[in-house]
This record gives sequence, structure tokens and C-alpha cells, in this order.
Amino acid sequence: MNRRLLVVALLIGLHVFVGVTLIPDLSLGPFGSVLAWGYLVLSAVLMRFGVLVRCAGSALLAWSGLLAMGIFSSLAIFALLRAFVLVVASLLGWESAAIGRGSALAVIVAVAAVTLFGVLNARRTARVVERSIALRDLPPGLEGFSIVQLSDIHVGPTIKQGYIDAIVRRVNGLSPDLIVITGDLVDGSVADLADDIAPLAQLSARHGTYVVTGNHEYYSGADSWISEFERLGMAVLLNRHVQLEHGDARMVLAGIADYSAELFRPSHRSDPVAAFAGAPDDVPRLLLAHQPRSAKAALEVGCDLQLSGHTRGQFWPWMHFVRWQQPWVAGLQRVGEMQIYISRGTGYWGPPLRFGAPSEITRIRLVRAV
Repeated sequence: MNRRLLVVALLIGLHVFVGVTLIPDLSLGPFGSVLAWGYLVLSAVLMRFGVLVRCAGSALLAWSGLLAMGIFSSLAIFALLRAFVLVVASLLGWESAAIGRGSALAVIVAVAAVTLFGVLNARRTARVVERSIALRDLPPGLEGFSIVQLSDIHVGPTIKQGYIDAIVRRVNGLSPDLIVITGDLVDGSVADLADDIAPLAQLSARHGTYVVTGNHEYYSGADSWISEFERLGMAVLLNRHVQLEHGDARMVLAGIADYSAELFRPSHRSDPVAAFAGAPDDVPRLLLAHQPRSAKAALEVGCDLQLSGHTRGQFWPWMHFVRWQQPWVAGLQRVGEMQIYISRGTGYWGPPLRFGAPSEITRIRLVRAV
């Protein structure tokens, strides 16, 4: 059985499990039970469309499919937890119809609450998260230097121009010295999304806006998007660096292609060595890298601070599975002498939900380590 068939079988099995374990205890009656089973069938169908519909497709179908995916994700998790609780209750001799019905209703209420809160949290403009990061040997001229980091916006089927407009207004209101975008800006082609992403051309910072590619740029046509980012005035750091002069102080800002880029474009192999080639080592060295797992290689080339995204972990409990692939999920971490800050993301991917992992626009202030 290939991977796709295995995923389909798993989704169908989970839908059947939810129906068999939950619907009888809800005491919906014959008509209500038929409607409940009908919803589960519709959910299974819509989830497939939510994954397949691209930006040029039906907005209603995209919203319906992606929302169905988010709802069922919560429904399956809570149904599995409920089944575990009922097994324990049965072993302890506490089994009763009241427990069965009460726990079934609790699952429905919990799913409804998580979905409502998750949608509101995902669709609001990301909050500003303030971080002060202390770097050793930071020149006095860079004390208080401000960097606004955006990451994982995922302009696509449900994130459109209005969403981006609001982000741009909030970022420009911060008057940053530098704006960086650590990958996964888009989910779709330039032809489909050029108008939606256009407001990013209005981002304003003293030293400009710099971008690195994420894995989703490679799913969506990286070469076309790199050209479009440059056309919008955002410099793409593809395994290269620039030197920024801030008053009488200098810093190196480097960027690498996504960790998995070579799977799509061998010439884009993620290469921190190339990114810092020829860069001075007596000034602060910052690296933009979409995935946190680039940190080991960044440390080896003398990077002081890495800024990353990718992990998202949009809603509970899925954020806990990120550690299977990445060394960290979010926040400020340290590896050797290097620090790494991992954004939870400014937008969202797939289901328009965020629960337990709020989106962020990160304003970083560099300070001198004591």
C-alpha cells in the first residue's frame, strides 16, 4: 500500500472510529444519527478537497475543506482521549450510561470551543512579541538595533490581501531598523497570488527587507517567487550575505536556502559556508534560516544569532510532534555560543486555526551581553 492510500485509509478509519464511539452515546435518535454520520462522510470528502484546492480554485471549497480538516483534527483527538477515559472507567467499575453521554457531549463542546477560539485567533492580526537578545561583543552603535521578523505567513487559499495589509501596517508602525522574513511566505503560484502578496512592497525599514526561502516556496515554484520577491523590493539571501552599516557599526546578515531545497533544486542546496564566505568575523553575524535544524551548521561557521520559523505547531496537540523533526519548537534557544530564535509564525498553514500557539510579529532588540 502506497503512502497516499495509507493516509486515506487512516482518515476513513478515524472517521468511522469517531462515528462508532461517539454517535450512539449522544442519543440523537434515528434522524439525528443519520445527520451525524452524513457530516462525517462530508468531512472525509471535504478534507481531501481542502488539501488539493489551490488558490485559483473555489474559495468556498478551500475554506470548507480546510476548516473541516481543523475541526476533525480536534474531534479525532478528543474522541480518542474519551475512549481511553472510558476504558479506564470500565476497568475501575465506573462505567455507566451517564458517563458515556456526558463525556460524548463534553467532546462536542470542547471541539466547538477549540474551533471558535482557533479561528478567531488565526484570523486576527498577529500580536507583536518583544524580545531582547544579548550578543557578546556587540558594538555600542548596534545597542538597541531593532529587527522585525515575519515568518510562515502562507499567503494562499484563505490568507489574502487584506490579511497582508494589516500585517504591513502593524510592522511599519514599529519603525524597525531591519525587516526579515524567514520563509514560507506563499502557498501557490505567482500567477494566483501576486495581488495578494503585493502589500509587502510597502514594508519600510531603515536597512530594508530581506527574505529567505522556505520549503513551501519550493512547492510553489521557487524561481518565480524569488524573482517576484525581488521585484517587490525584498532582497532574497540565497546562500549569501550582505554587510549592513549602522552609524559607525557594522553587522553581517546572511541567509540560506531552505534545509530541504536541494530536493527540489540541487543548485539551491542550503549552504551556511557559502553564505558567510568572505564575511568579516569581527562583527555580529546573523543568519536567516527557515528551519531550526540548520543551527548546527550555522554554529560551525561562527554565527552569533540564527532566526528561524517553520515549526508553527498551530494547535494542540500537534505542536508536540514537531520535536520528531526539529530540535526546538519556538522561542529563544541556545546551541554552544550561538543563539537561535524560532518564530511561531505570522500566519497559518492549512486549517485556519490557532490554539495554544498564537501567531506573532517578532520585534527583536539587540543588546550587549553583560
